[in-house]
Order: sequence, then structure tokens, then C-alpha cells
Amino acid sequence: MLLKIETERLLLREFTEADAGAFFAMMGDEEVNTFLPWFPVKTLAEAEKMLREQYLEPKDGGIHLAICLKEDNVPIGYVNISDGEAHDLGYGLRKEFWHKGIVTEAAKAMVKEAKRRGFPFLTATHDVKNPRSGGVMRNIGMKYCYTYEEIWQPKNFPVHFRLYQLNLDGDETRIYRGYWEKYPHFVEEGL
Repeated sequence: MLLKIETERLLLREFTEADAGAFFAMMGDEEVNTFLPWFPVKTLAEAEKMLREQYLEPKDGGIHLAICLKEDNVPIGYVNISDGEAHDLGYGLRKEFWHKGIVTEAAKAMVKEAKRRGFPFLTATHDVKNPRSGGVMRNIGMKYCYTYEEIWQPKNFPVHFRLYQLNLDGDETRIYRGYWEKYPHFVEEGL
């Protein structure tokens, strides 16, 4: 059964091959990809390959959904939760839909789905140069834990990431330390 989640304005659903054009419109935009780990795709064929590898045949067993407006069911973004040890929440959105609360609405729905599936916690990270992404994390109840520096691949440059976490099982003392142990890190005051 295909997963579909409805919110007030949105339909979150699994991607299909028919979404390649909409996926290309998002993943081919340099501005959208500024704070995403990969380079913008240059052709529809590259978009189809990325769509297939990351969404149609995901290897991590997580939740990978298209963000669509209910009115037309066309993908304008994506929202994911990885099934790895960090249970990382990730998202992206076409820039003409930025600053409308769409990602926050989608992320809140994903938190409910993660609770339903028994995820103990979620993490999310953002580049310190992208504070609006941190705003989404705070809006869904996540708390700042620490900042770490990683050489971002495949872009191959250093990035300071802020890690946020939301504990879903009542254990408010838990802090995911995977990035803390792997990378140089520090705690920023006042966040």
C-alpha cells in the first residue's frame, strides 16, 4: 500500500516515475540546491536517475515523500526521514513556495508518522548559513543540541551544521552523539 498523508493544504505521497519533470524543476535549481548536499541536476535524465535512486528505489528503508499541494498533486518538494541511526529528517522545496509554512506543515505530519512507526527520536541538521531551515526545526518542536563541522560531500567544502533533535519516546535526556563523535564540534550559546 502506498503511503499518503493529508494535511490542511498538502498531500504527502510517494514519488512516481511520472514526477520526473516536477523533480527536475526542483533539483535543477541552483538556489534550491545551495544548502542540499548534491549538485543541481543538469538534464531530465539526471533528474530521472536521482529520482529513481533516492525515491523510487531507496536503500535506507526510511520514509521518502513528495510534498504536493492538494489542488494539483504535483510535487513541489520532498520530505524524508532516514531509517539510519540518526533518524534524520530532511526536506527541500521549490523556491517559489518558500516562506509559506509548507515545509513546517509537511514536517509536522512526518513527526506524527514517525511516532506512529515507533521512531524513538528524530534529528535534523542545517548549515549555519541557512537559519530558516533551523526555524522549521524549532517550529516542529526540535531542540538545538550542538554544532559540528563536516567536509560536505560531494561538494567537498567544510560546513558547520547545527544538529536539532526531537525525542518522541519521552526520554528527554537523549542526545544523538553520532556527529559529535565523528566531527569537530562545539555548543553555541543562546540557541
